[in-house]
Amino acid sequence: MLHRTAYNLIAKALTKKEEDIMKQNMIKLSSLLMCAALALSLGACSKPAEPETEAGSYTAGTYTGEAAGMKGPIVVEVTFTDSEIKEVKVKEHNETFGIGYGMTTTPIEVLPNEIVETQSLNLDAITGATITSAAVKSAVAEAVKQAGADPEVLKAVPAVKDEAKDEVYDVDIVIAGGGVAGLSAGIEAAAQGAKVLIVEKQGIAGGTTSRSGGKLLASGTSWQTAQGFDDNPELMFEYLKSVGGDLLDDAKLMEFCNESVANLDWVAEQGVPVQDVEAIHSSLTPWRVHNVEGGGGMTNGHGGQIIVPLLDKFLALGGEIIYNTAADELLVDENGLVSGLHALKSDGSNVTVNAQATILATGGFFQNKELMSRYPAAVNANTSAPKGNVGDGLKMAEKVGADVFMSNGVHIVFCNFASGVGINEEAGLIVNEEGKRFGNEYTYQYHVAKNLMDTGSVKGYYIAAENDPNKTVQYALTLDSTLKSDSIEGLVELMGVDAETLRATVDRYNELCAAGNDEDFNKPADKMIPVEGTTYYALEMKPAGSVTYGGLVTDLDSRVLDKEGKPIDHLYAAGEVAFTGFFGEEYPCCGMAISTGVYMGRDAARIAVAELKK
Repeated sequence: MLHRTAYNLIAKALTKKEEDIMKQNMIKLSSLLMCAALALSLGACSKPAEPETEAGSYTAGTYTGEAAGMKGPIVVEVTFTDSEIKEVKVKEHNETFGIGYGMTTTPIEVLPNEIVETQSLNLDAITGATITSAAVKSAVAEAVKQAGADPEVLKAVPAVKDEAKDEVYDVDIVIAGGGVAGLSAGIEAAAQGAKVLIVEKQGIAGGTTSRSGGKLLASGTSWQTAQGFDDNPELMFEYLKSVGGDLLDDAKLMEFCNESVANLDWVAEQGVPVQDVEAIHSSLTPWRVHNVEGGGGMTNGHGGQIIVPLLDKFLALGGEIIYNTAADELLVDENGLVSGLHALKSDGSNVTVNAQATILATGGFFQNKELMSRYPAAVNANTSAPKGNVGDGLKMAEKVGADVFMSNGVHIVFCNFASGVGINEEAGLIVNEEGKRFGNEYTYQYHVAKNLMDTGSVKGYYIAAENDPNKTVQYALTLDSTLKSDSIEGLVELMGVDAETLRATVDRYNELCAAGNDEDFNKPADKMIPVEGTTYYALEMKPAGSVTYGGLVTDLDSRVLDKEGKPIDHLYAAGEVAFTGFFGEEYPCCGMAISTGVYMGRDAARIAVAELKK
């Protein structure tokens, strides 16, 4: 975990907004380190201590146990009689809303009761929330020790499970995937009276959205007006088009922009707490990225503020969702029409869903190593994408003749994980793996990433000296992990780059800084700070990402198209599984993926319901 005094070195110099962002970065980093610590503890080999008594024979009383969760310690209070676990309560935690807690299927709510019911610690982790699941069980195990019993015995007690049985459902609309696109589609269809079933691969709803910063994109909103920004769909279209270029479907994109206000208002009506609006990057106006409550800056884990209200609304409308069930095949009737889907539950049983319309909302394929091999920088990238994002929807649709577009671009940002440098508008010198400068560093982080990847590099370095004015950089300079030397020549030995190349790059950069004119890449003069000092530093910037572009090809009504451009009857797609036409090769701004999912989900459901009523 980051040492508190290290944080204090820079906290005094921060504004409240900057300090909040820095705290979020510290939390994220601490979470990563705690995850690593948990992995080590789970994998460590040691001889178990001899139990004082057998499990099932306890010293009656109430005991407290603690274990490292995703975002800090999880503290449980466990009450024992002399023969059983009577009650388990989670007393303290800082887990992610919508992943660790907040729903009827999340670990904080589920596992305490299951432990009492089964008198066992041999319980399956909840897929999508495995770290929190492991922490709850470890904390209870600690309490078991205090009660004089051996938790290893409880871990061997088989938990009684329901018998695996094949199931058949008959519904109007089946949706594969319970992320933001699937839930939006489900609400829209159920609100119009359709009988809707969502088939979700994980043990919790939410997909990538739950792990995100919970940002939404729209133009001309009341939140923008309240903060003094005048915006409209045409301006938003122009910006997105300038980033995505010819790979964008202009008709789709314009409709998305035109509907963005209505969709944001709709999301708020479902109970999503929209908080305020912020900049994509300080150099870009107007601000149109909308935060949910508690969000802001480059943070993650706020997406539950979107998912939980949407899930609650879907269920309140009579919708049904089945978990741990992976859709794997589309059903086709005797006339060759899509008539539902087949899915496989985690217990091995089969689920057959007969439906008049099928909506694929299975997410992207960031966790599919084979498909991701086309993107060198993403192969070993850190990702928050769920393990289940392997392209299920693409495979299913291809088998019935769907057209799939594989984009050459992918969602990647480069960041120094120890300090957060790379995602907070740091504007110093950044070089590729060869030690060469490649673009204007003071621009949106995904644009910097695209420029870096275009050089063929899979990582970069932020080169600094003690005169760098960025507060996150100043913090990074205090870290033991930061490469440092009293000369550029000494630094290159640590970096493994060519000495002459980096020397020439730094000299050229300093020359441009002295002239006050970046004639190479047009970075603003006030951001041209020379790399000068008694010590030189290199911050390694590694890739991270979560979203894939391209996917199924759809029309304006979110109907899946075949290779001849014709709609496949009764088959629709929404969200990341079908981002073709909405993204170019570069991620344009925060909130684009989630808002596109909302738009496509609602659109697909409206068209599907209209077709049902014909």
